[in-house]
Amino acid sequence: MSETSSQLNTSVASVGEVLLHTRDDRGVHTLTLNQPTAFNVLSDAMLDALQGALAAVAADKDARVVVLGAAGKAFCAGHNLKEMIARPELPAYQALFARCSKVMLAIAALPVPVVARVQGIATAAGCQLVAQCDLAVAVDTARFGVNGIDVGLFCATPSVPLSRCVPRKVAMEMLMTGQFISAQEALAHGLVNRVCSADELDAAVEQLVSAMLAKPAEALAMGKQLFYQQVETGLAAAYQLAGQTMACNMMLPVAQEGVRAFTEKRAPAWRKV
Repeated sequence: MSETSSQLNTSVASVGEVLLHTRDDRGVHTLTLNQPTAFNVLSDAMLDALQGALAAVAADKDARVVVLGAAGKAFCAGHNLKEMIARPELPAYQALFARCSKVMLAIAALPVPVVARVQGIATAAGCQLVAQCDLAVAVDTARFGVNGIDVGLFCATPSVPLSRCVPRKVAMEMLMTGQFISAQEALAHGLVNRVCSADELDAAVEQLVSAMLAKPAEALAMGKQLFYQQVETGLAAAYQLAGQTMACNMMLPVAQEGVRAFTEKRAPAWRKV
C-alpha cells in the first residue's frame, strides 16, 4: 500500500490527562507521556494509563507499530518519588514495582515493534523504559542514567533491560555511580539505534516506522516473539527478583532518607540513619 497524506493523518483514539494515545490509518499507535511539568514520571496514574494503552494496542488486530514518546523537555524522570515516600510500606513498594514490571513485560509481549522517541533526559525507570523498547531514536542532547543510587536506591528493575542492551561493565558503572551517558555514548553502547538533531527526530522515527511497515506484520510478530524467547530467558523471573529487591531496598533507612531529602530539596543525612 502506498503512503498517502490521508494515511498519515492521525486520529485521536483516546486522550487522558497523563497519556495521549493516537492511531493513524497505517496502524501506527503513538503513546505520548503527557506530564511535562512533572518530567513525565511513572506515577501511579501514568503506569495505569500505559498499561491500558498497551492493552488496547494488543487488542488491535490491525496494529503495526507503537511509537512511545513524551511531551516537554524530559522523556521520563523515573518513578514518582513523592508518591513512593508517602507510603513507606513494603507491600506498597512491592505492588509498585510489580506494576511497573507488568508494563515493561507488556511492551516485550506486544506482537508489534515498539520504538522509543527520546526527546530529552531519561533517568532511572525512564531509562528502563527506553531500554525495554525494541528500538530507540534519541536527540543528540538526550542523556541517560540509572541514578537511583544517588538517593540510596539501587536501580534493580531498570538493570533488567539495561543489562540486556549494553555491555555488563557499562551497565554496572551506570548503576553503581549514578553517572549519566550521552546520546552518542548510548548509541555506541547499543541503548539506542539512532541519534539525530531535534528537528530531525520525527523524520528519523518515521524512517524506522516506514521500514517496518514495509515488512509483513506476521513475520515481525513471530520474529519479535522468538527474539525475546531466545535472548531474554528468565526475563519475568528477573523482574520479580528485581522488584522484590527494590521494594526491600526502599524499606532501608538510607533509601527513605535519600528519597525524602530529594523531595525536600536538601542533601541526604545518611550518616545519621
